[in-house]
Amino acid sequence: MAAARFPNLTILDHPLIQHKLTLLRGKGKSTRDFKQLVNEIAMLMAYEVTKDLPTEEVPIETPLERTTGRQVAGKKLALVPILRAGLGMVEGITQLIPSARVGHIGLYRDHESLQPVSYYFKVPLGGEARDFIVLDPMLATGGSASAAITKLKEAGARRLRLLSLVAAPEGVERMLEDHPDVPVFVAALDRELNDSGYILPGLGDAGDRLFGTR
Repeated sequence: MAAARFPNLTILDHPLIQHKLTLLRGKGKSTRDFKQLVNEIAMLMAYEVTKDLPTEEVPIETPLERTTGRQVAGKKLALVPILRAGLGMVEGITQLIPSARVGHIGLYRDHESLQPVSYYFKVPLGGEARDFIVLDPMLATGGSASAAITKLKEAGARRLRLLSLVAAPEGVERMLEDHPDVPVFVAALDRELNDSGYILPGLGDAGDRLFGTR
């Protein structure tokens, strides 16, 4: 049903991802446990999100003979967390892909226009030939994710994908309208947004739970 409504969306329903997401949602988690679960889920999701990266054949020498193998081709993968909550997903992915480059995008919402405004943008060079994964744990309205991807495209990025833990239908719809060429990967598609813009049932404010703030 979700696939028919949102052709840009992939829900990663691996049993381990779903198990850890269920633990993550619980309101009694300590900051340490919440952060560890985000790391683990991000690592598991990265395995699926990167399965179509281009590879090339290379010669290697084992202890016994010369042969060939395959390695990821092109420029190093770039992770781009949206500050601040996106930072929580970086460590888990870089444990799996230690050579990944890491950029950062900072956004805030203008109180009058309600539109995202960029206050920090620094990403690896060579965007035309590099794969980018934008990290935004909670895809709520989709405004921040859409703005971040627009900035990356303006900087030359062409191969982009968005990775979120939990999404609301409103956020996925916004991504489909603004960036139909960008695939969206989530662990769960939740029911809706409430009047305050929180995802329901959701898991609360990911940034506050990651960094122990309120």
